[in-house]
Amino acid sequence: MSVISASEILAEEPEQYDWAKMVDDLNRLLRLRTTPIGMKLFATKAEMEAIPRIRRPTEVHTTDQIVAQAARLGWTVGITAEDLVGAQCSTVIGLSPRDDRWLSGKNMAGVWFGTIEDSAAHQAAMDVVEFGKYEAMAVSPITSGRLDPPDICLIYGTPGQMIIFINGLQFTGYRKFDWSVVGESSCADSWGRALKTGEPSLSIPCFAERRYGGVLDDELLMALPPKYLPRAIAGMERLSANGLRYPIPQYGIQSDARAGLAKSYG
Repeated sequence: MSVISASEILAEEPEQYDWAKMVDDLNRLLRLRTTPIGMKLFATKAEMEAIPRIRRPTEVHTTDQIVAQAARLGWTVGITAEDLVGAQCSTVIGLSPRDDRWLSGKNMAGVWFGTIEDSAAHQAAMDVVEFGKYEAMAVSPITSGRLDPPDICLIYGTPGQMIIFINGLQFTGYRKFDWSVVGESSCADSWGRALKTGEPSLSIPCFAERRYGGVLDDELLMALPPKYLPRAIAGMERLSANGLRYPIPQYGIQSDARAGLAKSYG
């Protein structure tokens, strides 16, 4: 039996997406509590500001707050580096350089990391977008169609929702996903890595994302290019038809497991 590769599956996917239907499918299959959003980088500020009904910050924010305004409030928001509180945020999305000062980790030494060497190692480990290509970024609920298509989609969910989503991605064209954790500044693990590599990336949102970005205590974040969504949804539909769906029903920790296992594992 021949094996279909992930690249072959992705090559068959349409260039145009029905965003409303995809979000309806995600909500039906996963019962999401938070709005799925898109993120897009722009070569110029003018391109970003040409998006219909875009909001521009009047205060200084973190990227986490900008993302939250789309995911929690349903806004379409655009920023440049000047709208962000510092280079730790803007460098991840390629709006500031990954220069010696940033790489030194000086601002985090003694706070998040025990030594300047540890702090510098953390900075070097972060996945960031290459500097010099973009001047601006925007986020928006993907159902708005204003970032059609976004560079990546951001989906918040519980660990139970995320494992079903990952199982959907793996249903055809199986691959093992290897993800990393930088700790603080874990936006580099989600949107930073997904923008840089064009691959799905799961993260454990960090202190700043939860304190400033409104991320709930039980939420993880999946960032991935939109081309992966039809594949994940199709996989979850197949899993659901096999009785493997969210919410995952508890079987009982003292029950005889054989009957349940027989249905799910053969």
